Amino acid sequence: MQIGPYQLSNQLIVAPMAGVTDRAFRNLCLRYGAGLAVSEMLSSNPDVWDTDKSRQRMMHSGEEGIRSVQIAGADPDLMANAAQFNVEQGAHIIDINMGCPAKKVNKKLAGSALMQDPQLVKEILQAVVSAVDVPVTLKIRTGWQPEHRNGVEIAHIAEDCGIASLAVHGRTRQCMYKGFAEYDTIKAIKQNVSIPVVANGDIDSPEKAKFVLDYTGADALMVGRGAQGRPWIFREIHHYLETGKKLPPVEASEQREIMLEHLNKLYELYGEYKGVRFARKHMGWYLNQEEQRQFRADFNRLETAEQQYSLVECYFDELVNF
Repeated sequence: MQIGPYQLSNQLIVAPMAGVTDRAFRNLCLRYGAGLAVSEMLSSNPDVWDTDKSRQRMMHSGEEGIRSVQIAGADPDLMANAAQFNVEQGAHIIDINMGCPAKKVNKKLAGSALMQDPQLVKEILQAVVSAVDVPVTLKIRTGWQPEHRNGVEIAHIAEDCGIASLAVHGRTRQCMYKGFAEYDTIKAIKQNVSIPVVANGDIDSPEKAKFVLDYTGADALMVGRGAQGRPWIFREIHHYLETGKKLPPVEASEQREIMLEHLNKLYELYGEYKGVRFARKHMGWYLNQEEQRQFRADFNRLETAEQQYSLVECYFDELVNF
């Protein structure tokens, strides 16, 4: 898949997820088969850029692959300024968030709330595309609510404004993450525009990935929650799409190395205090089976990086020796 001058190595993209797709997670996903990883959402409000959270998200040193940075907001001028600022910080692609369903984002009329106002959508897209010399992409939902799926309309606006590619999550804002994603709207969008379309929503296995790709005719797939605790899912999907065969399950020894590396990168990125707390969430995703409940409980009580690292080592040592 091509986005502006950038040729992706494949058609698999890591979805931007607040509090998840930091540099440590993105680099892991890229190494295990993703062709592109989009950063966590950054506010277009410059008043918050000096916070620890924003500084972490705007730091791209050591970043692997093509750097795609997502921005969010509802003011065309602020969004244009944010795009320029992030390009100056090293962004290769600017992605615009019109898909987030979170209340704290939508109450500011940003995220998927913008789909209620096609004219404002147009003004924001025009402002951002005109402000930077890098490709601008857009992520939307199928609409605001099931009775008002206007994804095709927004897609036409995006194409007219010069958006380089469009990612579509197969739910409306009202649906949040409940129920099942629907792909008919994504299929209709693909049939109505000539820009690349990326299908997103409930892609959690190689078989589901192939189904969604075939059904929608999309140019690429975007995987979000399916990659939490499974950065190797991109390798599995890519192999299945290329060969029609499934890879064997990841061996415990490889999972051990991935998790330990992830821990180290979290501590390095956030420092010990915050890194330990972010690690609890990620390790819970890696080891989320019922029989792993005790491990999660023990891990979540630990307060130091050394304790966490040691517990993961011991867990896999026992698993392999068993």
